[in-house]
Amino acid sequence: MKILYVSDLDGTLLRSDERTSDYTNQVINQLVEKGMLFSYATARSYHTSQKVTKGLNAQIPLIVYNGVFVKDNVSGDILISHYFQKDVHNLINGLIEHHVYPIVYAMINGEEKFSFIKNKSSKGVLDFVETRTGDIRMNPVHNRDELYKGDIFYLSCIDDEEKLEPFYKKYQNQYHSFYQKDIYSQEQWLEFMPQGASKSNAIKELKEYFGCNYVVVFGDGYNDIDMFEDADECYAVENAVKELKDIATAVIGSHNDDGVAHWLFEHYIKGR
Repeated sequence: MKILYVSDLDGTLLRSDERTSDYTNQVINQLVEKGMLFSYATARSYHTSQKVTKGLNAQIPLIVYNGVFVKDNVSGDILISHYFQKDVHNLINGLIEHHVYPIVYAMINGEEKFSFIKNKSSKGVLDFVETRTGDIRMNPVHNRDELYKGDIFYLSCIDDEEKLEPFYKKYQNQYHSFYQKDIYSQEQWLEFMPQGASKSNAIKELKEYFGCNYVVVFGDGYNDIDMFEDADECYAVENAVKELKDIATAVIGSHNDDGVAHWLFEHYIKGR
């Protein structure tokens, strides 16, 4: 049996300090050397996921932006991509007309950028942007027209629940979307991506690419539900949301206790 192992990052493989621990790095690196096919699927970009997993040597392609892109972990090249159609401009207009100013992720002249109107952004957006100081993708703009540039692939809104929830309800069937609180800041987030983009679909592509016949996944949040539903085995860390625990094969140790690494250490050799 050829098994593909895929873990979420934040709240799952990463500890509360937003890093993989030395123990997690050591275990996964050793098992990868023995032949384990391990990847991660995250809402983060390739750029930031590489920083928080420094020391982790997973060589196979990685799933970023909740499945919008699958990227080669060595070259950083995009292997699979999903982009919005032009109707996303109507969504951006609607958000702005209700005083919600999104972070807009797009490929602009071949470069990945995230754009935002600084003097209109919520405190949550500005706080997030501050955590990305020095990020080469940062692209502050002055008006909504500049938000439309390039090929748009992701929208992030950070604002009050009463402003965001109506948009989630209105567009949740038109776009792939997530409405949840950030596990670090506890700010309310609403994220939109193209309908075909999902962790589950990206995992199916990796499964086929590597000729695997079995998938084991690990997660903690609402954006992990789709990959849990399609996996052969799915494990929720102790700190996961109830909805994920309810559909999990089992609940394992928390992210701060290196639950994923401990499970892999105990079960990988047996599962081969």
